[in-house]
Amino acid sequence: MFDTRSKSNSGMSVSDDDNKHQGPTPSTSPTSEPSSDVDSAPTGVGLANPQLSHGRRQMLDLVNRLHSTGVQVDIDLPQIAVIGSQSAGKSSLIESISGITLPRASGTCTRCPTECRLSRSDSPWQCIVSLRFITDSSGQPLGQARNQPFGKVIFDKTEVEERIRRAQRAILNPNRPMKHFLEDDEDDSTEDSQLSFSFNCVTLQISGPDVADLSFCDLPGLIASVSSSKGNGNDIALVESLVTSYIKEPSCIILLTVACETDFENQGAHRLTKQHDPEGKRTIGVLTKPDRIPTGEEANWLPFIRNEKETLENNWFCVKQPSSNDLKSNITWAQARQMENDFFSSKAPWYELEGVYQKYLRTGNLVERLSSVLSDLIAKRLPKIQEELEKSIIATREKLLQLPREPSSDPRSEISTLLHTFTSDLAHHVDGVPDEVEASPDSIGSGLIQAIRPAQEHFRKAIRATAPNFRPFEKKDSGKKHLHRAAFLQSEEGIEGEDEASDSDEDEEGNSMFGYGGPVGRKRKSSTANNKIYIDEVLEKAHRARTRELPGNYPFVVQKAFIESIIKEWRTPALILCKTVHNTIANHVKKLVAKHFNEFGQGYLEQRVKSIIHLHLKACLERAQERIDWLLRLEDLPFSLNTHYLSDYRSKFFSYYKGAREKYERADVIRAIKQHTKNPIPATPTMSTRSNVAVAPPTGVAKVLAALAEIGLSGIKAEDIPKLFPPDRMEPALGIMADVRAYFQVAYKRFADNVPLAIDLELVRGVERDVLAALYTNLGVNGADGHRICKEFAQESPQISDRRAELLKKLERLEYASGELLSLGI
Repeated sequence: MFDTRSKSNSGMSVSDDDNKHQGPTPSTSPTSEPSSDVDSAPTGVGLANPQLSHGRRQMLDLVNRLHSTGVQVDIDLPQIAVIGSQSAGKSSLIESISGITLPRASGTCTRCPTECRLSRSDSPWQCIVSLRFITDSSGQPLGQARNQPFGKVIFDKTEVEERIRRAQRAILNPNRPMKHFLEDDEDDSTEDSQLSFSFNCVTLQISGPDVADLSFCDLPGLIASVSSSKGNGNDIALVESLVTSYIKEPSCIILLTVACETDFENQGAHRLTKQHDPEGKRTIGVLTKPDRIPTGEEANWLPFIRNEKETLENNWFCVKQPSSNDLKSNITWAQARQMENDFFSSKAPWYELEGVYQKYLRTGNLVERLSSVLSDLIAKRLPKIQEELEKSIIATREKLLQLPREPSSDPRSEISTLLHTFTSDLAHHVDGVPDEVEASPDSIGSGLIQAIRPAQEHFRKAIRATAPNFRPFEKKDSGKKHLHRAAFLQSEEGIEGEDEASDSDEDEEGNSMFGYGGPVGRKRKSSTANNKIYIDEVLEKAHRARTRELPGNYPFVVQKAFIESIIKEWRTPALILCKTVHNTIANHVKKLVAKHFNEFGQGYLEQRVKSIIHLHLKACLERAQERIDWLLRLEDLPFSLNTHYLSDYRSKFFSYYKGAREKYERADVIRAIKQHTKNPIPATPTMSTRSNVAVAPPTGVAKVLAALAEIGLSGIKAEDIPKLFPPDRMEPALGIMADVRAYFQVAYKRFADNVPLAIDLELVRGVERDVLAALYTNLGVNGADGHRICKEFAQESPQISDRRAELLKKLERLEYASGELLSLGI
C-alpha cells in the first residue's frame, strides 16, 4: 500500500514550525500549575466545565471506550481529526487544548497519529499512554486492533513528553521489543527507524479535574516535498493516505489548521478537506500564528472569521499560542491564555471585530465549540451506531456459520463418523431416492436411479433396432411391394413397438423406420436393420447351405448365421450403457463426496476419498464389463426353453410374411381378411332376443371360418387363412425368416433385461458394496499411524483459520461495543 521502510525521517525540505525551537525542560514546562499572580485567568486548560451534563459526559466517555475496542474499523465513530500542513501550528494548538507538552526534538513528532482522549474527573490528574497497532510491520491491516499499554500510569505532567517521544519511536520500529524503548537511554533520533510514518498510533488517556471532555486525533502534517538526501519519495502519498483514512468518514469532525504566515492557497490540507467535505458541514477551521501575518495583510484573513470566505458551517476560529521565546521563559498555561486574551484584545484588526465575531477568537472558545459539536454528533450518532453494530454482529455471525466447522479435538473419531455417514448416504441413494426428496434444498440433483433409467431405455431401443429387416418379396420387386407394420407387435410394445418399414424406409402411413419416432430411435440403426434381406436372398443362402439333407429340408446353420450376425451388434450398445451408467454414478458419487467432506480440513481428505472411490468404481466397471462379455458368450448358441412363446412368434411371423406376399398374389382375399379383422362378424348365426328374427347367415371370411369350425377346425382366425393357400415356392425361406425373427423376439427381450441387471449388480449396487472397507484400508486411519494421518487430514487451511480468527475478533469487538452502548441505555 505504501513504503514505510525509510531510515531517514527528518529530511523534509520544510520543517514543522513547532520544531523550530527546543521546548522547555519538564520542570519548567507550561504544564505547571498556574501561578497566583493571574488569579483572574482561567485555572485550567481546555473545557473544564463542571456544568456539563452528566449524561453528555457519559456519552463522551462511551465513545472513548468504543475507540478503545478498535470498533472504529467496523463502525463510523464520531471523532475529531486535527490536520494541517507542516508549519501550520498543529502541535502548539494540541498542547494548548490538552495541557501537555508534545516532543519537540527534530524527527520524532507527527510521524504517526496521536489520539488524545480527554475526560474531566474528580480524581487526580493522570495520563495513560498506550500503543494501538492496526497494521503489521509491513503495513498490512491486522484482523483486530491491538492495544498495548506503554509504561505505567503517569501522574506527573512533566513525564508525558518523554513518554510520548519513546512511544512514537516504538511505533516506528514495530519489530523491536517495546521494552527496549521504555528502558533504553540512547539518543531518540529516528534516523535509523524502520518506518518513516505509520498508521499505528499513540493513544493518550488524560483525565483530571481541569481537563476538557474532548477527544481528538493529531495527524501527521501534510508534506509538500521531501529532501533529496533524506526522507522517502513515498512519504508524501503515505501521509495523505493516512489523513484521508480518517477524514473520509462521515462522522469525523475535521479540525483544519491554517497558518496565517503562509498563503492560504498554498496549504494542501484545505484541498484535501474540500475533497472529502465539499460543503464544509463537518469542518472547523483554525487560523494559527496571527502574530506572524505580514504587516498590512491582516485584513486578508478577517473574511475567514466572518465566514465570508471558504464558508464553513461551524465557522473559522483564530488562536494565538505562545511563541518560542514565551516557552523558553517557562510561562504557565494560565499565563499563555492570558497572553492570548491580551493579544486579541489589543492588536488590530482583531479587537476591532464586531462583538458577534469575538466568540471565534481564542483557544477557549474553540475548545467549547469543539466539545459542543462533538457531543451533539455523538448524541445524534449513538442510536444509529447501535443499529449498525447489531447489523454487523448478525452479518459477522452469518459469515462464521458459512465457514467450515472447526477441527475436532478427536479427528480420528470425526473422520470415522464422516466415513460411516457417507457410506450410509451412498447406500441410500443406491437403493433409490424418490425424485421429490432429491428436490429438497440440500439435494445433490436428480435421483441416481432416475438418472440411469433413460440410458437403460435407450439401450433397450438400440437392441430392439437390431431386428432383422426381412422382406417377403423378391429383390426385383423392391420399391413396388411394401411390408407394413405387424399389428401383433404394435399391440405388444405400443407405439414404440416394431415398424417394419417399406422398401422406401417408410410405410404407407408415413411412419419412420422401426417406429421409434423420436431422436433416440433414429439416432442409431443397426446394419442388420438397415440392410433389407429379401426372400430370394434367404432361399439362395439356404440352398448354398444344403449338404446331405433331403429335398425341401435345410440345415439350421442358415438360421444360426442370421442370428449370429444380429448378436454381434449387441456388444456396442451394452458397453455404451455400462459406460454411461458408470459416468452417471461417478458424477453422483462425486457430489456426495463433496457434500460430506468438502468442509473438512484443507480438502486433503476429500481428495483422497475421491481417489479411492474412483479406483473402486473402476473395479466395479471392469466387473460389469466382464459380465456383459459373459452374457454375450451365452448368446453364442441359439437356445430357449421358452418354447411356447418361440412357437407362437414363429407362427405369427410366418403368417405375417406369408400374408404380405399373398396381399399382392390374392389381393381380394387379403382385403376381405383385413376388413373382417377390423369388423368381425360372428361365424355362427344367432336369434335376436327382441324380435325373435334370425340374423342373416355369415358370408365371406366369416362363412369360411364357420365352415372350418363346422368340420372341426375350430380356433382358426382370419389372419390364419393365408396358411391354407396353396404351397409357395418360397415357403422354406418364409420358414427360415419366421424362425430367425421369432428367436430374435425372445432373445432380445432376454438380453435387454439381463444386461441392465448385471450392470445394476456389479456397478450400481457394486459401488456401495465393500466401499467402507476400501476407504478404511486405503486411508489408513485405523492403522498404527492413524492418529497422525487423521490429524493431517483435519488440519485446517491457514486462510480459513485466519478468517475465522479475524471474524471471531471482530464479533468480540462488536459485541463488546454493543454491550458498552446498552450499559448506557442507548
